[in-house]
Amino acid sequence: MFNTRVCEILNIKYPIIQGGMAWVATHSLAGAVSNGGGLGIIAAGNAPKDVIREEIRKTKEITDKPFGVNIMLMSPSAEDIIELVCEERVPVVTTGAGNPGKYIRKFKEYGIKVLPVVPSVALAKRLEKEGVDALIAEGTEAGGHIGEQTTMCLVPQVIDAVDIPVIAAGGIADGRGFLAALSLGAEGIQMGTRFVCSTECSTHENYKEAILKAKDRDAIVTGRSTGYPVRVLKNKFAKEYLKLEKEGVPFEKLENLGVGRLRKAVVDGDIPNGSLMAGQIAGMIHDIKPCQGIIEDIVREAEEQLNMLLKRNGEE
Repeated sequence: MFNTRVCEILNIKYPIIQGGMAWVATHSLAGAVSNGGGLGIIAAGNAPKDVIREEIRKTKEITDKPFGVNIMLMSPSAEDIIELVCEERVPVVTTGAGNPGKYIRKFKEYGIKVLPVVPSVALAKRLEKEGVDALIAEGTEAGGHIGEQTTMCLVPQVIDAVDIPVIAAGGIADGRGFLAALSLGAEGIQMGTRFVCSTECSTHENYKEAILKAKDRDAIVTGRSTGYPVRVLKNKFAKEYLKLEKEGVPFEKLENLGVGRLRKAVVDGDIPNGSLMAGQIAGMIHDIKPCQGIIEDIVREAEEQLNMLLKRNGEE
C-alpha cells in the first residue's frame, strides 16, 4: 500500500529510514532495520575510517539488504569516510551538517544513492540541481542538532519546490505520523529516537529507559544562543548548560562543556551528566521491541488509520 519512489530508488520494502545517530547507529541497529524492510544507517560521526570500515563489514555480515552510512560533513573524518564508502561500495549515503555538492559526482561514479538532510527550501533546491536522489526534510522536532522550522511546515514547502522524492523527518514515531507525512506529500519517513528503543540498538539500557520515562515536555533545546541548537532530554547537564547560556558564557566554554557528553550518555549510561539527545516524540515511546516489529507496527497502524478515514468519509 505504501510503495513509493523512495522504495524503488533504495530497493527497500517500506519507505522507512533509520536516522544516523552518532554512537547509536551501529551495525547491529542498521542491519536490523534493513532486515526489517527499512533502510538501516551507520552513523560515522567523528569516528576514524578504520572503525567505520569495521561497522560496514559487520553490517554486510548480518544483512544482504541495502543500508547506508551517514556522513557528518563538518567532521574532521569526513573526507576519509567519503573515500571509504566508495571503496566499500556502500549503497546509500545520507549527509548532514553541510552541503555534499562537491562529492555528489564521486558518489555517482560508484553507484551510491545520495540523500542529504536539509533544513530549508533553499538548500533543497540547490541540491536537487546538483543531482541528489532524494531529500530528507528534517523539522525542529528531531533529536540532536536541529533547524528552526517544524516538520509540518518544512516538508510541504520542500515538496512544492523540488521534483525529486522528499523524506519527512522529525516528530515521527508511529503509524499516524507516517500517514501524516505521506499526506503532506512525503514519500517516506526517517526516524531516530524510536529506533533507539529497539532490542538491537546497542546503546546503554539507562539511555533507553530515560526515553521511555520521558514526558511530553522533557525534550528541550540547548545551544540556541551559539547558533548550534541541540534537542536533548532534561537532566542535570542540560540545566547546567542552559544556566551558563543565560549568563552569557563564551561559546568556547560551552563547546568544551559539551565535549564527550553524548558518549557519556549512550555508552556509559550516565544519565545525569550525559547529553541525552532525543526528539520531541520521546514521550510517545513506551516499549522496547525488535526493529522489524517497530516497522511492521507503523505500517499496520498507518493502514488501519487510512482505512478508518476512508470508511468515515464513505459514511458521510
